Amino acid sequence: MVTIRLGMLHYVIDHIYGAFMHRTKITPPFFSRGWGGPKLVLLERMAKQLFPMYVEGQNWPPPMVRPVWRTVWETKTACLREGVFQTPCDDELTDALPPESRTARVAWLVPKNVPPQKMACVVHLAGTGDHTYDRRLRLGGPLVKQNIATMVLESPFYGKRRPFLQRGARLLCVSDLLLLGRATIEESRSLIHWLDTEEGFGKMGVCGLSMGGVHASMVGSLHPTPVATLPFLSPHSAVVAFCEGILKYGTAWEALREELATQKITMTLEEVRERMRHVLSLTDVTRFPIPKNPDAVIFVAATDDGYIPKHSVLELQKAWPGSEVRWVTGGHVSSFLLHNDEFRRAIVDGLDRLDWKEPW
Repeated sequence: MVTIRLGMLHYVIDHIYGAFMHRTKITPPFFSRGWGGPKLVLLERMAKQLFPMYVEGQNWPPPMVRPVWRTVWETKTACLREGVFQTPCDDELTDALPPESRTARVAWLVPKNVPPQKMACVVHLAGTGDHTYDRRLRLGGPLVKQNIATMVLESPFYGKRRPFLQRGARLLCVSDLLLLGRATIEESRSLIHWLDTEEGFGKMGVCGLSMGGVHASMVGSLHPTPVATLPFLSPHSAVVAFCEGILKYGTAWEALREELATQKITMTLEEVRERMRHVLSLTDVTRFPIPKNPDAVIFVAATDDGYIPKHSVLELQKAWPGSEVRWVTGGHVSSFLLHNDEFRRAIVDGLDRLDWKEPW
């Protein structure tokens, strides 16, 4: 009985936080400027071409990135550097990005006095609203003692890459969500390839929380060599977040319907939601290939998550036989705050399930 009440409390906290963030007028809703017009058509076309291109190896190796680094601080045991590089996305995708998003930024926390072939590095991807490096560096920082480096990628549309007219994390168009995801995949793959071929790390991984976990799943799925894939508090698709979870209360459904009306398309709000489901089904990770090492895929999910229902996590585990789900007690918000040790344990265990790369 106590466990049930505690679980309900976590769930209620998620909804109180969601009501404050998404039902008040403090911030604008998601997609207040509509679907995205020609950009949405472009992203839908590119998404449908994604699997043949990656599965057949047409897009490997990815464009090489060459970050320009500056040292933030350095101690006897570790060094934190920040780097910038031009996004490796192709010309068509780069042109679709806002100018502010075309320069990628990363923070890189690396153990010192350890040869790279005896270290692992994990690329940490941003969850919704994570505009800075700080939270992800706090998550990865203690892992330096276990010779695990942390590379934090600033997402397109976030932080210093945020478009001028966008407030906070509230993407202006539906196409921005797909564009953010596709650019994150391309940049992450190029970074992992750089860590492998240029820096010579012995193992690689990719992790992320919430939206970042969806992107981590996609990167792990599409990468041609084994990487530890670690999605935390993550759904199998953006459909779950925006059409089923709390974020549906923060979505500009009326604006989306009105844009369709200007195109002589009359829809009820329910039909608009169905169209959104169809568009966001492109993000359904259960349709992606099984990663090369599914046993190095560890999902960490919350028992009483108001944003991500249990069935969503289990769908992805079912689609990727050999993967593991670990449950933490809590909701989305409380687990984000209280369970970093469990996330770190999953990172260590996922990397342990990979073989060390043969030295050059």
